[in-house]
Amino acid sequence: MSNSGNDGNAGSNGGNGGGNGGNGEPIIRLRDLAKSYYRGSLEIPVLTGIDLDIPRGGYYALMGPSGSGKTTLLNLLAGIDRPTGGELEVCGYRLNDFDDNELASWRATNVGFIFQNYNLIPVLNAYENIELPLLLTELSRAQRRERVLEALQLVNLTEQMQHFPRQLSGGQEQRVAIARAIVHDPDLIVADEPTGALDAKNAEEALNLIQHLNEELGKTIVMVTHDPKAARHAHIQIHLEKGVLDRTVEVHELPPREPLLGGRVPH
Repeated sequence: MSNSGNDGNAGSNGGNGGGNGGNGEPIIRLRDLAKSYYRGSLEIPVLTGIDLDIPRGGYYALMGPSGSGKTTLLNLLAGIDRPTGGELEVCGYRLNDFDDNELASWRATNVGFIFQNYNLIPVLNAYENIELPLLLTELSRAQRRERVLEALQLVNLTEQMQHFPRQLSGGQEQRVAIARAIVHDPDLIVADEPTGALDAKNAEEALNLIQHLNEELGKTIVMVTHDPKAARHAHIQIHLEKGVLDRTVEVHELPPREPLLGGRVPH
């Protein structure tokens, strides 16, 4: 692993995708992006002057100490939160212009979410948890079933489809969450500390699966992580410090990945 050309001096120009970071076409375009929160009349800046292009098919890791703004940036990219300044374009849409309903509709189509604590519904089994994003679509029951079964096959959990979260291991729960993230075939997958609640073996299996989604299925991945081992799976590491892009690091040697059961993404 070695530093990219602007490593150490990235500042607010935090790296434009290139090299093995994707095919060059930006799926994410940020210009002078800013986010502040307010406590009464007191403004608390969280992100300042973020300029960043992420190419379609890229795999980027957002890193930095607690409070650096990486999760806030991830939430902006996913349409969960709104910027207070600058330009935010994701998947061909300028999210600044969307109201709450438009953002919700955009998220349901374009983004898959992977969370540290899985965020599975306890009273739903694995099949039903994976099906949830499809209930917002116009797909028939038979079409939804086809997609869910493909997603289950991809994460090698077909035999556990009727199991509830309490009957699954942590690694299996995260694989259900990954299947849920891709079942509606989004262009962008965002992952917030996806290995934070897993032991080393299950963490590596989850990272292996996410890497497969990127390399074999062409999904753009943006992952927040504190773990340098997890970040090594990304093409590009973006380091934030006190709300600004501090530097970018290009990963030249990705960890080896074992072939996965399953196959193509649901479509």
